[in-house]
Formats: sequence, structure tokens, C-alpha cells
Amino acid sequence: MAQTSPETVVFSKPKVELHVHLDGAIRVQTILEVAKRRGIPLGADTAEELKEKIILHDAATLTVFLSKFEMYMHVVAGDREAIERIAYEFVEDKAKEGVVYVEVRYSPHLLANSNVEPIPWNQDEGDLSPDEVVRLVNEGLGRGEKKFNIKVRSILCCMRHMPSWSMDVVELCKKYKDDGVVAIDLAGDESLNSEAYPDHRKAYEEAARRGVHRTVHAGEVGPASVVKEAVEVLKAERIGHGYRTLEDQALYKKLLAQNMHFEVCPVSSKLTGACDSDFTKHAVITFRKDKANYSLNTDDPLIFNSTLHMDYSIAQEYMGFTEEEFQRLNIRSAESCFLPEEEKEELLSQLYKAYGKMHNTAF
Repeated sequence: MAQTSPETVVFSKPKVELHVHLDGAIRVQTILEVAKRRGIPLGADTAEELKEKIILHDAATLTVFLSKFEMYMHVVAGDREAIERIAYEFVEDKAKEGVVYVEVRYSPHLLANSNVEPIPWNQDEGDLSPDEVVRLVNEGLGRGEKKFNIKVRSILCCMRHMPSWSMDVVELCKKYKDDGVVAIDLAGDESLNSEAYPDHRKAYEEAARRGVHRTVHAGEVGPASVVKEAVEVLKAERIGHGYRTLEDQALYKKLLAQNMHFEVCPVSSKLTGACDSDFTKHAVITFRKDKANYSLNTDDPLIFNSTLHMDYSIAQEYMGFTEEEFQRLNIRSAESCFLPEEEKEELLSQLYKAYGKMHNTAF
């Protein structure tokens, strides 16, 4: 891991974050307190002990990374108070990092409860439906917005291994389109492509028809063909990660020409084995040199024991990033966010003013 302190602030101006998972950004202390209230054993009595069990210390694989969620998701899943709380605390944490606009993503079905089977809409007493999860998250995010004066929107995730959930997710996106939900995402094992699981494709087709924005996890550990499928089949407007796009130069050049946005997560990509463990060889260096459209994001800061400041510090120390590039990528992030055009223009004006630039200054 880089030696830069996670609290080092190399870019103190307002930032935009577009790729961060709510269930990967929970406070350790909150997990402990909810577990105690619910009588759930964790095998750890202190925050430090639990933290040591959850975080990834060294580069691993995506499979090892995903296994970390199993250590704590059952604590918050299906609990109304916990779900609203983690959403509220998420906003507070992002405000402290200087984020002025963030899009946070999560799977409503996974937060409804920890079962791997599809969750029916009508639950027994005490269980949550995915619909109620979205309402609870919206309440927490909304309460945080008012308290901490930042703007937050959410993205609902389909899961590649659970295609039967996907139409539910797009219906929720449609229902809450004017109430905080701005897009649909597809996350999980990239070897499970949408061609083999037509429910994902149908959900994305319906999302496009109904004007729901679309992003897809692709090219993180999967080949460039997964990125191509995301763009051409699922009609993705942004790509989550996308590092392996560079393996197909024709595709990469095509996406550059289309101004495709890549949601880059530096610390995450090292610890999941998505990129070379040497930060000086990271794919985002090529993106930077080519003036690509991308953002810097934390992905799952709980598991990586990271902050957005750490990602920015690593980009500066190992990848040649400058103040000017940090400004440019945040402007591109705002341009590529899923806010309505009027709100997007307000966000851009806020950033240009904070950066001491004229609106629409060329970078």
C-alpha cells in the first residue's frame, strides 16, 4: 500500500464522487452498535478488532474482496433503523471529505435482507421489501443533505448473479426517478455477461426507454469485451472502472471519441487485483495523458480503509496528477453526472467559481 497518509489533503477544493457503494462505506462503529442492539455476534468486541477482520491490507482478488461483505452485511440488512442511519452517516462522511455532489449506489435487494434468493415484494412482518429499503435510504440521504449542505443522489444496482432482480430494480428506478434515484447499475462477477442473462438486458432496455440513466461495472477484472457489451448492448452512459478497455485499442479510441466517462477507483483497483499493484503503472495514467473523461472515487472505503483524500494523494504522488488535472477531472465528473441539466449547470457553476475559473473554461 502507498505510504501516503489517508488524511493527506492534496486537493482541498470541492469534489464530485460518482462511484461509491453505500454498503461498502459503513462506519465500523455503526456495525458494532447495530450488532449489539440486534444481538448479532461478530467475533469482535471493539472497532479496531472488527476493522482488522473487515479491511483488506494487501492486494487480493475480487473474490476475496467480495467475501468481506459477508462479515457484516447481515448486521444492517433488513433493519430499518440501521439502513436510514448508514445513509445519513454516509452524507456526513462525504461532506467532511469536501465532496459537494455524490452519487451513491447500492442493491435494494441485498439491503432488504442477506438471503441470496430473490426477495418477494410482500414480506413477512419484520422483513423489508426492496421498495422500503429505497425509501429508508432516501430518508437518510435527505436528512444528511439538509444537515451537511451537500447534494446526494443514488444509483440502484442490479446484480449479475441475480438476473431475476433486475426488472424490480428498473421499476424502482422509474418509481423514484424524481425522488433521489438517478440511475441503474450492474455489479458483480463480470464473467456472468448479460447475453447469457437476458433479464439484465431487458431491464437496461426498459431503463433506456424510460429515460433512466445507465452505468455498468465493466473492465474491472473482466476483459475489454465486457466493456464493449456494456456500451453496445446495455447502452451504458458511464463505465464503472473500465481499466481493461486499454486491452482493445480500437474500442478505447472509440470511447475516447464518444467522451465515455470512466469511474476510476485507484486504491480499490490495487487491492482487488484489478490493476498492477504498482501505482505508477495504473490505467488512469493513460486516461490522464489522453485527456479522457473520468472521475476519482473510493468505491468501498470501509473495506479498503481509505478516504477520497487517499485516492487523490496516491494520484498525485504516483501518477503525476496536478492541481489542474484534479480540477479538470472534477469538471468532467460534474458534466457526466446524472443530475437533470439545470442542476448540473448549477453544480458546474459552483465548481468553476471554487476553482477561480470562468464558467466553461477549456481544460
